[in-house]
Amino acid sequence: MREFEYLEPGSVQEACRMLADHQDDCRMIAGGTALMLAMRQRMLNPSYLVSLGKLRNLRGISYDQRAGLCVGALTLHAEIANSKLVREKCPMLSEMAAQVANPQVRNQGTIGGNLCYADPATDPPTCLMALDARILLEGVGRQREVTVEEFLVDYYTTALEHDEVVTAIRIPPPNFSAGRHVRFLRTAAEHRPLVNVAITVARDGSLCRDTRVVVGASTPVPTRGLRCEAFLEGKAFTAEIAAEAAGILASEIQPISDMRGTDDYRRRMIEVTSRRSLQSLFETLETAEAVN
Repeated sequence: MREFEYLEPGSVQEACRMLADHQDDCRMIAGGTALMLAMRQRMLNPSYLVSLGKLRNLRGISYDQRAGLCVGALTLHAEIANSKLVREKCPMLSEMAAQVANPQVRNQGTIGGNLCYADPATDPPTCLMALDARILLEGVGRQREVTVEEFLVDYYTTALEHDEVVTAIRIPPPNFSAGRHVRFLRTAAEHRPLVNVAITVARDGSLCRDTRVVVGASTPVPTRGLRCEAFLEGKAFTAEIAAEAAGILASEIQPISDMRGTDDYRRRMIEVTSRRSLQSLFETLETAEAVN
């Protein structure tokens, strides 16, 4: 690892100016779980690290009836998993956060850092896309808001401008009846999913409405299954419909092929994982209906 200068801005705007000054020769560091590994492996060799550790206003979770859930970029995965507010307002997000990587990463890594690193084989982006989340960015003298689809461009590549910092993630109040994020690991010892699927669905009597289906970890960036969503619209909740929808999803997604799994194997796991997820969601909705 080469020597670097460690910079500690006292405000978001100061951090943005540092990033603007040093551009490609610097990197932001939050939890550092991914960045330090990349630097040790000499995949990245910045001359400057801009630490966001002192920006306490970027940490925390709040809820507004109109705007929904707001999660600060420096909020730890473990804090999201353990938050009573998140469990109450968006249990799908809490359940996902409780599965991210391993306990060490969950207690050190941040949600904003995870998004900025843009590792394809991770869980938060897939879940956040299904939740229709928006990412708040701040640059020198300006702010903007983008969708997860707009933010994630390609392998380890985001739409961040050279002077921008992710400040928060907003998740609108849910307009769905149930949601689930499911990950598939090749072995129990692995921490990086080979496939993950996030689904939200609204119920209109016995029919599916406004379903969002997102596949990640087997694609360069999380990808919505638009054909699958269109097929499910107005369909009844049945195991047969779940199986057919899963087949459509697997056929429309273009998975990658690498040393962790071929595209054919990943496609098959997408089908299996999404079928089980849909069936589980349908059962959850039917149970809730029976209780009510």
